[in-house]
Amino acid sequence: MPRPYHFELEKVLDFRKQVEEQARLALAQALVLHADHQKVVREIETKIQIHQKNKYEKLSADDMWLWRQYDDALKKDLQASHVRLRQLALNLQKCRTEAIKKSKDRKLLEKLKENQAKKYYEEENLKEQKEYDEMATLRFKAKDF
Repeated sequence: MPRPYHFELEKVLDFRKQVEEQARLALAQALVLHADHQKVVREIETKIQIHQKNKYEKLSADDMWLWRQYDDALKKDLQASHVRLRQLALNLQKCRTEAIKKSKDRKLLEKLKENQAKKYYEEENLKEQKEYDEMATLRFKAKDF
């Protein structure tokens, strides 16, 4: 029975698994931030729609000025939120790309481990077979003809 295979880069593989997990966590956090900010944008858009429905037709000059100031503030908030949302989307894409890269690195090392283990066990089986063949040859006694 061959000895168990020992992968020399096992610690590197463990490290890559850990790095991949960290990248996945960063991706999950980026997804949450992006989704939360999308809700904020939708809330601001809803506030603008509600505010636009309440037109300033029967308002005094002071109330009309307040209405316009609030309308402008909501639009500025919306614009700033869209900028922030784009930043979060870029960060999300960066995290996604990084997670994919880390996953590929880990899978590459695991494939190497599998291939080396397969080669090791094939070589060990071949050695074992040669030993059995040698023993069988030594034990065989030729019959005199």
